[in-house]
Amino acid sequence: MSPADSTSDRLVIADEVAAALADGRPVVALESTIISHGMPHPRNLEVARACEADVRAGGAVPATVAVLDGTIRVGLDDGDLERLAGGPDHPGDVAKVSLRDLGAVLAAGTAGATTVAATMFAASRAGIPVFATGGIGGVHRGDGSGPSPDVSADLTALAGFPVAVVCAGAKAVLDLPRTVEALETLGVPVIGQDTDVLPEFWSRGGDLPVSVRADGPAMTAAILAAHWGCGLTSGAVVANPIPDADEADPAVIAAAIADGLAAATAEGVHGRDVTPFLLAHVAEATDGASLAANVALVRHNAATAARIAVALAAEG
Repeated sequence: MSPADSTSDRLVIADEVAAALADGRPVVALESTIISHGMPHPRNLEVARACEADVRAGGAVPATVAVLDGTIRVGLDDGDLERLAGGPDHPGDVAKVSLRDLGAVLAAGTAGATTVAATMFAASRAGIPVFATGGIGGVHRGDGSGPSPDVSADLTALAGFPVAVVCAGAKAVLDLPRTVEALETLGVPVIGQDTDVLPEFWSRGGDLPVSVRADGPAMTAAILAAHWGCGLTSGAVVANPIPDADEADPAVIAAAIADGLAAATAEGVHGRDVTPFLLAHVAEATDGASLAANVALVRHNAATAARIAVALAAEG
């Protein structure tokens, strides 16, 4: 069987999502790593359901992506969300699945939660141009004395898959200036949604400029339509700041990140394990304030993505 022949067998699009796509109606992809690895149970399940509801309230169809039983699933039912969320009724392990892991998890027939990169791939294959998440991965921090820092597959996925990722910027635990430079090198536009600077996940941002500011979802949709309409095939970052009322104290977050980096070094945490380690450390150090901000920003991104998808569908 050729790779092209096997794609339809491995990619399963839910009936509601497939019908919306066939009719040209707006759809928003959602990732599942935040369900299985981003928040504790049962908060993760509550947020997964809330994000899907936010997408529907914005006029689009939600399509949460995961790997289940040997297939890439685009659009899940509530039982699937419960399975990914874990808890006493679903105690089995769920793998964290990036691009390199897809083949192995599919072959094993086990459950996997898709990262930004893997979700972008699935969305692109399904024909979904808008995707909402919390924050993208990027270039990890380093002091310059050791090997080159780890770089997330999210960046190369953005360079290769024509999907707009609505997010609160890159995760603040990363090297943000180098992440912005990498995106520029890869030709990926960073569209500031009603902002001139890159949001820094839990906060609204500092002084890193975005590629272009877009005031309102319609302007963002017009930029995306022109980007792909002229033949470009890369994705785009739609940088959507956390609402003012939900922003965490940047100074408190910065101190928690510094302490977390020191703890990660002391405990030998490296590579792809650094980011979840730091996120957990920051949540503990801020007495849960960072988790509350995380919930607020991911729901805000889902709602904003829905409005952009509606405007993009109207572009034709």
